[in-house]
Order: sequence, then structure tokens, then C-alpha cells
Amino acid sequence: MKQSPHASAKNLNLRAQVVKTLLAVQNGQSLASVLQQHMAIVSDKDRALYHELVLGCLRQWHALKQVTLPLLTKPLDNEIVETCLYLGLYQLLCTRVAAHAAISETVEAAKQLGMGSLSGVVNAILRRATRESEQFYDVLENASNLPSWLAKRLKKDWGDQFAELSYEFKQAAPLTLRVNTRQVSRDEYLDILEDEGIDAHRCEISDAGIVMDESLHIPSLPGFEAGGFSVQDEHAQLCATLLPNLDGKVVIDACAAPGGKTAHILEMYRPAKLIALDQDEKRLKRVAENLERLALDSKHVEIITADAVKWTAPEAADCIVLDAPCSAIGVMRRHPDIRLLRQSGDIAKTVALQKQILDNMWQQLKAGGTLLYITCSILKAENEQQMIEFFAEHADAKEVKIEADWGIEQVHGRQLFPARDHGDGFYYCRIQKTA
Repeated sequence: MKQSPHASAKNLNLRAQVVKTLLAVQNGQSLASVLQQHMAIVSDKDRALYHELVLGCLRQWHALKQVTLPLLTKPLDNEIVETCLYLGLYQLLCTRVAAHAAISETVEAAKQLGMGSLSGVVNAILRRATRESEQFYDVLENASNLPSWLAKRLKKDWGDQFAELSYEFKQAAPLTLRVNTRQVSRDEYLDILEDEGIDAHRCEISDAGIVMDESLHIPSLPGFEAGGFSVQDEHAQLCATLLPNLDGKVVIDACAAPGGKTAHILEMYRPAKLIALDQDEKRLKRVAENLERLALDSKHVEIITADAVKWTAPEAADCIVLDAPCSAIGVMRRHPDIRLLRQSGDIAKTVALQKQILDNMWQQLKAGGTLLYITCSILKAENEQQMIEFFAEHADAKEVKIEADWGIEQVHGRQLFPARDHGDGFYYCRIQKTA
């Protein structure tokens, strides 16, 4: 009998709870939207393992699929059992969980989730994996680990770099802080961490960035409550450094939530007015919370819930930061559920939405003003190609080249890839309005 999804989750073992979370993502729910609720049922002592198993399985999802398919005499067509297999194989091949515990707990999860009749299949395949672990591990290592539509696109866009990208997307992203330089310098904060016995080192391309050498509970780090730092990816930290001097200027941070860029601008400059715009009211609340925690002067900040496709500014802006909605392929290390949630057909819709927002925001910019176009994608359709079309259609637009030794120069703009111990995949293009 198939167990109803509402059966008492409290009685399930940890592996069954992991499987339920993975099923929710397969059925189109983002990990962020279900994590808190699912995590609430997990006991405190098991939370770290729960987290590792959920994120690890999502990160290795397509590789685990490639390992599993040849082992089945006929397709199972049963997502609960397949997910149990992926979870079991992940534990055996990628973690230090003892093999006997990984197998018995995962087989028990299959039974608890109403798959008793197929639990023998799970048991047999996982036992085989322990006997042939080297061959299994080789398949896992060599699998591309990307959905086939995305692998095709990346090969087309970045043929020479495809192997490197495929490897990087299997890794976990580092925990990176941006020091609030209104309060403390980066070197001072590194000294504070050292005094506390916490290992960390400077980011290479962000002047305010620190990479943590161990994963820690953020709110327990020194200076968190007092607003000494924010958590922000190293490549995302470059945004504020690519802007002109914004002292006394009118600035729009379009698509601003949750507020990392808004805060960084206020840490570096004193604009006359800063509008943080987003259509997600719930996420916009975090902008206000972040500014408050960081003790930043927000009397000239307006937080507005509106759709950037249609919104009209009360006055023309000197500078617009447009972190455009995108496929988020570049941040897949941090959000491994993107592998399952994003579909091939989404890209064209996203590109069309970006174009609408770009065209509308361009109208809100003063002549002589700067628009910084950003995505956390590495797909050329959303980045270089989007800009080629924008410049072709806007005679009053001129690229201001980003002179830098990071990233790869494109026809327009610069592209950063996700890199081990460094930032995620980001694209930047700086545009000036000439008339």
C-alpha cells in the first residue's frame, strides 16, 4: 500500500524524511519553500546529516541516475523507490556513513514509505554497490551530472570550458562574507576571527570578502548582531565596485530583494535617494531587516513593491542596478534543486522577461546615467546575446568596458564561472545612456 503523504512524518526514519524532501523538489517545489517545514520534524542531532543528504543528492542527482539506470532489469517507473536508490548510493559513494547503516536505514525508509514489496530491489542494488564500489564510483565521477538539455546548451556556449564547468557544478560553494567596512576593515575582522580560533582567508577579487574555511552557524559568528558583515557570494560582491561614485545621486536597485546589493551600495556611498524595488513583498521585508541589522543609514531609502516591467520612477535615476531575473544556472552549487526545477523551455521565457525589464528600466535612466546589467547565469542567451540585441535596438546606449583581470571578456560584458573556493557564475555589463 502506498503511504499517504500526510502519514505521520514524526514516525519516519531520517532517510524517509530526506526522501520526502527530495520528492517535493521532483514535484516542482523549491527547496527553500519546503526546507523549514520539513526540517522542523528532524531531531536536532540529525539536522546536519539531513541537510548533507538532501543537498548532496540534489547536487549529484543526474550522476546518481546514470549509475542507477543500468542496474535495473526494467524501468521501475516509481519515484519513491528510485529516490531511495539515489539516496542509498549517495551515502555509499559520497559520504562516510557506514555501509551497513546506509543500507539498512534506506531499505527501512522504502518500507515506511509504503514500498515494502520493492524494498528487496533497493537492498540488492545497494549491496551490489558495496561489492563493486570502485566501478560505481568511476561511473559517478565521469557522469556529467547535468540535465541533458543544460549539458547541450553549455557545450554549445562553452565547448572548451564544458568539462571544467561540469566539474565545478558538482562541488559545494564556499561560505563567503562581505565585511561591513563602515564598521570594521577586512583585516580587523580577520584578526577577530583568528582570536576566536576561526579559520578564514581573504577573497582574491573582492576587497571586502572573506572565505570561511569551515562551515559555521552564521548568527554565532562575532559581530553578526552588530552588523559587522553580510553573507554574500564573492562574485556578487563585485556589483557595487563596478558603479560610478553614487554620493548625492539618485539610484534604483531593481529586483533588489533580499538586499545584498542595496546594503553594499550604502556601505560604500551616500546616495541622495536609493529605491529598492522588487515585486516579492515577502523577500523585500528582508531588505529592511538587513539594513537595520547592518546599522546603515536608511532615511534616504525607499522600499517599493512593484513589477519592474511596468513601474515608472518618480524621477529619472543617475544609476540603475538591474540584477535581472534569470535561470540562476550560475548559482547551482548553492541551490542544487535548480537541476531538477529548471526546464529547457524556461530559458526563452526568462530572456523575454529580462528584455521587458531592461527596456522599461532604460526609460527611467537619465542621459549620462549608468545601468549595470547583472545575472547569476552562465547561459549566453541571458547574457552576451541579450546585450547584443539591446545595443542593436538602443542607439542611445554605449558599453563602458569593465577593465578587470577576472572573468572572461564577451562581445559585451564579462562572464565569471563558478570556481572552487571562489564565487558563483555571474555576468556583468555596464551601459551608459548617451542621450
